[in-house]
Amino acid sequence: MYRGLRPPFYPMHIYLKHPVHGTKVAICDLEVEYDERNGWSKYNPDETEVVVVVNELEAKRKYTRRAVAEGV
Repeated sequence: MYRGLRPPFYPMHIYLKHPVHGTKVAICDLEVEYDERNGWSKYNPDETEVVVVVNELEAKRKYTRRAVAEGV
């Protein structure tokens, strides 16, 4: 007989991702159905997904260097 606080089985884990909110783990089918209606989609974390991030922004300098005239 099990006397712990939780049942002896582990719930299923379903991995979801959203283009704005990132990733999350759902633990029941009802949660997955609700999330899929709100833009989430299932994915498999074991499959490697290659994402190439290209930084197109120029590095901004915090300070500008000015030549100091000597003898002024």
